[in-house]
Amino acid sequence: MEHYGSVISERRTYGDGCSSAHALDLVGDRWALLIVRDLLFGPKRFSDLQVGLPHGSPNVLTQRLRELESSGVVHRRRLPPPASANVYALTEWGRQLEPILLGLQRWGAGSPSFSPDVPVGCDAAMLALKNAFDGTEAGDLAMVAEVRFPLGTFGVTVRNGSINISRGPAESPDLTLETDPSTLEHLVFLGETVDDAERQGDLVVHGDRTLVHRFFDLFPVPTA
Repeated sequence: MEHYGSVISERRTYGDGCSSAHALDLVGDRWALLIVRDLLFGPKRFSDLQVGLPHGSPNVLTQRLRELESSGVVHRRRLPPPASANVYALTEWGRQLEPILLGLQRWGAGSPSFSPDVPVGCDAAMLALKNAFDGTEAGDLAMVAEVRFPLGTFGVTVRNGSINISRGPAESPDLTLETDPSTLEHLVFLGETVDDAERQGDLVVHGDRTLVHRFFDLFPVPTA
């Protein structure tokens, strides 16, 4: 890995020799970790990042991306024609932040002041889904699902007691769910039923309907 000490010298620093302080020098600024969160499941164009982080100004997001790129957390690449657009992706080192973000999400959910009614983005909802996954509940289930939001599509593969989520359509999905991030979180965490969500027009199911409840059973809500 390259060294990026020169980048830190140009930014605010805690001036603390602890590696945790150094980590916060790299990703502790406002919006930095949310950018990382929104890149966990695959690359994004700058415009897509803006859509996922609507309260971050373009100037601030540009600055954070520049800092994350210089620090070795994010890299930028050019898509081949016909797309011919720049996308941002996590480096191998940057992807190591996933368990940290999963832990932060679990910790934040336990806050007395946390409100589940505040809208969430696509990536946040899918990270919460991954956080709630129970490999023991999955057992020997093997399935491929596709979750379609108005602003993004994700493939979900469950196999050998593990889950993999990636940005983009799934290949030959057994089950497809058309919904929105808030409805998905209500179905998983707040006890909304599949029947109610369908009746209200917030969920459309395609494919093997026998897998719908099996799918949501993979994400039990902790009782304590």
